[in-house]
Formats: sequence, C-alpha cells, structure tokens
Amino acid sequence: MLDNKPATGIAIFQLPDANALDVAAAVKAKMDELQTSFPEGVAYTVPFDTTLFVSASIGEVYKTLYEAGILVLVVIVLFLQDWRATLVPATTVPVTIIGAFAAMAAMGFTINLSTLFALILAIGIVVDDAIVIVEGVARHIEEGMEGQPAAEKAMDELFGPVIGITLVLMSVFLPASFIPGLTGEMFKQFALVIAATAFISAINAATLKPTQCALWLRKPTPPEQRNVVYRGFNAIYDRCERAYTGLISRMVHVSGLMVLVALALIALAGYGLTRVPTSFLPIEDQGYVVLAVQLPDGASTERTQVIVERASDIAQKTPGVKVVLGITGISALDNNATLSSAGVLYVTFDDWSVREEHQGQDLLSIYTHLNKELSQIQEASIAVLVPPAIQGIGNAAGFTMQPQIRDGNFDYVLLERVANAIIDKGEAQSSLSHLSTSFRVGAPQLQVDVNRIKAETLGITVNQVFTAVSTYVGSAYVTQINKFGNVFQVYAQAEAKARISPEDLNNLKVKASNGTMVPLGTLIDIRVIPGAPLISLYNLYPTATIVGTNAPGFSSGQALSVMEQIASATLPPGMGFEWTAMSYQEKQVGSQMYYVFALAILLVYMVLAGQYESWIQPLSVILAVPLALLGTVGALVGLGIANNLYTQIGLVLLIALASKNAILIVEYAREKRAEGMGIMEAAVEASRLRFRPILMTSFAFILGVLPLVFATGAGANSRKSIGIAVVSGMLASTCLAVLFVPSFYTVLQRFEEKYLHKKKKPHGAPESDDPAAPPSGPVPGHPASA
Repeated sequence: MLDNKPATGIAIFQLPDANALDVAAAVKAKMDELQTSFPEGVAYTVPFDTTLFVSASIGEVYKTLYEAGILVLVVIVLFLQDWRATLVPATTVPVTIIGAFAAMAAMGFTINLSTLFALILAIGIVVDDAIVIVEGVARHIEEGMEGQPAAEKAMDELFGPVIGITLVLMSVFLPASFIPGLTGEMFKQFALVIAATAFISAINAATLKPTQCALWLRKPTPPEQRNVVYRGFNAIYDRCERAYTGLISRMVHVSGLMVLVALALIALAGYGLTRVPTSFLPIEDQGYVVLAVQLPDGASTERTQVIVERASDIAQKTPGVKVVLGITGISALDNNATLSSAGVLYVTFDDWSVREEHQGQDLLSIYTHLNKELSQIQEASIAVLVPPAIQGIGNAAGFTMQPQIRDGNFDYVLLERVANAIIDKGEAQSSLSHLSTSFRVGAPQLQVDVNRIKAETLGITVNQVFTAVSTYVGSAYVTQINKFGNVFQVYAQAEAKARISPEDLNNLKVKASNGTMVPLGTLIDIRVIPGAPLISLYNLYPTATIVGTNAPGFSSGQALSVMEQIASATLPPGMGFEWTAMSYQEKQVGSQMYYVFALAILLVYMVLAGQYESWIQPLSVILAVPLALLGTVGALVGLGIANNLYTQIGLVLLIALASKNAILIVEYAREKRAEGMGIMEAAVEASRLRFRPILMTSFAFILGVLPLVFATGAGANSRKSIGIAVVSGMLASTCLAVLFVPSFYTVLQRFEEKYLHKKKKPHGAPESDDPAAPPSGPVPGHPASA
C-alpha cells in the first residue's frame, strides 16, 4: 500500500561492485522508458530511495568544500596583506585537489563521504606548506632582498621543516590504512587521500611555490600606508607577538617547571579521553524511518492489513512526512521473513532543505511524535526503527544482540524466557531504551501426526501424505503451458473453500498404490500446539534477536557494556550471546584504534629522529601532541558527544597537525643553536619568528574546518563529529603547544648537550662553561630588552 492506496512494488538491490548512484539513475531512466507503454491510469513512483541520502550528503560536503576554500583564502589575505602573496597559496588548492583526484583514481577510490572529508581537511593542510614558504620569502623581501635571493634563502631555511612536516603527515596516516574490516575501509580511504595530498603539496611547495614567490612578490606597502583593516589587524597582532615573546622568555627561564606543568596537562588529557563515552558512528537523519508492526501470534493477514493502514494514516499526518509505503506479511525484525501477523512501513520524509525551514521536523522530533501517536494502537506492537548509519549493516540503528543455545538442545521456551529476562532487566537500566525481541514460541500451530502403520497397509508412503498436505494447503509447481503467445507456470492448490478450517484437511485425498483416493482423515491426527512462528540461526545456533538503543545522554558503547553485563548475569549454562550488525562492527573496532595512535606516534618519532639525528630532540615535538587532546576532550565532554569513528579520525589528524606546529619551532631553534646562539635565546627567537606562520596556518586550517562544525542537512552529525574534534584539538594545540614546545626544547637540548655530549660548537663560536647560557645582551622579546 502506497499512502493506503493499492500498489505493487519492485525491490532493487545493487551488486557488491556497483555504484549506488549509477544504479539509481539507470533504474529511473529505464522506468521512464517503460512508462510510455503502461496501460492508461497506471503510473510509477519511487517512494523509497536510499540513494537520496547519499546524493544529499555528498552535495552538502561539496558545499562545505567551497566554504572551506573561501575561509582559508580570507585568513591568508588577512595575514599576508598582499594580493600577490595571496595568489601563491591560493593556487595550491586547485593543484593539490586535482592531484588528489588523480591519486583516488589510481587507488580505485570513489567520491564518497570518507574521501570528501579528506579533501575538506586537506584544504587547510595543503596551504600550510605554501603559507610557510611565502611568509618566509615575504619576510626577507621586506628586509630589502630581491625576489630570487629571498626565495633561495627562505628555501634554505624551510626545506627541512617542509620535508619533515610532510613525512610526519604521511607516517601518521599510513598505519591507519592497514586497519582490518569495515572500519579499516573507511580509515583507509581517508588516510591515503590525506597522505597523497600531503605528498603532492610538498612537491608543490618545494618547486612551484619558490618560483612563484620569486616572480610575483614585490616589496610590500609600508604598514602605515595600508588600509584600516590591515592596520587594525597589525596593531593587535604586534601586541600579541610582543606579549607571546615575553611570556616565552619567562617560561624558558623556568623550563623545568613548565615541563612538569605540561606533563600534568598531558596526564589530564589522557585521563579525560578514557572517560569519554565511546560509540561507533553517529545516528544520521537519512530521510526515513521504518515502522515494524507485530500483531498477536496467529493473527491473519487481513487483521494485519487493518493495523498497517491505521499506522499509515498516523504517519501521513506527521509533519515532515512525505510518503508512506506499507507492506503486510513480512517481519522487519526477522530479516524481512514472511509472517502473516507482521508488517512493515517505510516512512519517507520531505527533503532536508524543506524540513530545515520548519521547526519540529528533524529526525528526533518525527521519531518522538511517531512513538507517541503509534502507542495509541493497542492491538499491535509497533516499533519505530531508525536506519543504521551504514546502509545494509543491520536493519536499525542501536544495538542488536543474539542470545544463543550452544549446548545442542532446541529448548525454544527457554530461549524466549531468557530473551525476555534480558529485556526486563535492560528496561530497568537508565542507559537503555526501546528494547524488544521478535522471538516468540506461543504462536498457534497445527501438528499433523501420520498413522504410519495404516498408511503402509493402504500402500501410501509418509512422503506422499506430506506432499499432499503441502500441495493442497500451500502450492506446488506442476508444469508450464503456452497460451496467447506467452508461457504460463501452472501451480496446484486446493480451492480456498476446501482449506478454511483444520478439519478440512480430513476431506482432502491422497492416491493409494491400488489407485483409489483415500481421505487424509483416515491417516492423520490433527492437533493445535504452540510453537515458534520463525526460527533463526546465528552461526548455526538457535537464536533470538534483541534490539534496542542507548538512552539520551548515554553512548552506544555504554549501552553495549551494560547489555553484556546483563547477559552474563542472566544466561544459564549452555547459552551465550553474539553481537551482530552495527554492534558487531563497533565491538570489532575495540582497542585497535589505540594501537593505531601508538604506531602513528612511534613513526613520527622515528622520522624526526632520522631528520634531527637525535633520539632526544624528537620528544620536543612528540610531547606537544597530547596537549591537543585537552581541547578535544573538553569539547566532547562539554557537548556530550561520544568518541566515535569520525572523532577518532580527527584525533589521528591532530597527531600530524600538532606535530607540524612544534616542528616549525624546534627546527628553527636547532638552526639558531647550531649558529652559536644560547639554548634559551634560540628557543625564544624561534618562537618569535615562527609565531606568525604558526598562527596563519592554524587559523587557516581551523576556519577551513569550521563549516563542518556548523553543518546541517544530510550527514550533518558525521561532519560535526569530525569538525568539532579537529577544531577544538587544533585550538588547544595552537594555544598550548606554542607555549610549551620552547620549554620542551630547552630542557631536552640542555639534557642532550650536558649528559650526552652532543654539542658541536661551530667554528669561531665563543666558548662558554654553560652551553645552555645565552650570549651576553638582552633576550629578544624579553621585557628587559625594551
């Protein structure tokens, strides 16, 4: 029934290697072609199309991609204040994105949410190298150098950091591409696209960007002659830089204490991350919900049809609902198995853009309204099911548990009793809601017992009796005939009036060996018994399906943990349980993400150790990474967001981004130290000179990701999860890493030179009893030097 009007449906499923959008387009094109030959008064419509969500989600991500690009350019213009300089990083974005599409084609990836998320985040990442190059060249030109010498000197200073940042980015994401299973597929596409863009960006920054800078950059307009916006920005920035430099100078003088403070913050971040609830994927508004209708056992199809029509009427009157497709005779909670007492309704919503204009038409509002209104139907149990975050992985969002009988018996009464006991205990928990099971053993059934002795006496086999009952009551294929130019299949079945009641079976006849027709009533006894209308096996064990969701304020990870505790305390010996659908995928992820984080940090350490030729100095960069977690943990806890797969993708990205800021400071400090500058002076000078590019690249990235934080429409929850994790973490990294990295460098460099005797004095450098002591004179940026 389509909006309670008679209709017939055609269900179309794509093959494993097919593209959903291509299949949908091909089907619609074919139906438009066939419609021209439909009889008068017959038309077709597509009431249920899961590809609409895919198309809308990708469209929203494209929109976010454009917004991110514009915001990044705004930041670049504001910091560089020169349209020529702005062109250098601006041309990086299209070049890198085109290269990313080429890499995606080479690796066999499609344009999907994972790869598009990678491209959005890549916009903020790929301009970093170009921004660092153009800022360095512009600074030398401002000091009086010509374009080509300025570009050569800047590359001499920055080639190492650019290569280091690129290697760090690639080493962070490559381990994530080896995660197995469904999670690994999502991570793999995201990680490899980011790694490819980082590689292309590095080549671009090392070759094209210096050339562009040498050709395009000119001596900038004096600051006092710039427009009011630039002068106001410079005034604020100059004060911030002086304050930052003075603060760093004071912090490195008590660097040991600062390191202890940083370690305490790192411990707090680690503890906070362990306290954040976990989940697999956020629930998305996919533009529809499913209503699973269940009448009492043994209810006829006619009774079920009446309830389905009443439910359809209620759904059609719900604000935001567009079309309701009702199907009688199948059970949505039993993998759409045939069952006369069950039905399913697919409730399709209006387009996301239409519902955004009206209040109370979001997924939660429609879900709550339907639950309230459908509860008035007392004759049936109706469950409102939100589709899973990944289409095809189960029938509904939430969790799906499979209690099993594993000791070889088939005590279905025990299985039902245990399933109901788990549900009763689960409903008493504040973290769980809407628990139900479709397994029942009280459905009325007819048991036919054959008198085998009498049947043998009459020359009738037991198989003949069962075949006759099956053919009369059900049906049996007989043959094919040709008529009117068409081939028709012939099925045998008793007339409806001959199979109305159980007693009618007695009047049906079976052929004996001597050719006589013997009534079945002489051979069989019929009795009514209770039994299970549907029997499911999971891993070949008899099982009952229990579905439910986590209550508001709790994560799916917490719900799974509570359900496991209930099951362990309830299941008797000989029984166990398994997770399936989305719950299985969530449990498969388990703690493997922590191994990915650890491996990523280890690879970053090894890359930096090779670049710095030191086992100690890479720790200056590595210790800056956990500081970014403070922002992410604070945002997740404050907003009540679970640590889901998209959040974890953001955390992996933060390892690279936090390392990038630290590398810029440490690399320059090492160069100044090699020139003979004192350790503390080198740390302060490096912080001052790198402050502007760090702020520029960080804010460019943050504003580029900001559209994800305020996402609306299809797929908004996924975009918000990754956006909030990255933006909050990047803000924490920008605010904390630039403060503590100089202290990390000071302590570790002092330790390395004093205890490992790694100090190599340049030729002609002044001797000093204390290698950590700065040379005589005021420290740049320190209040005393004013």
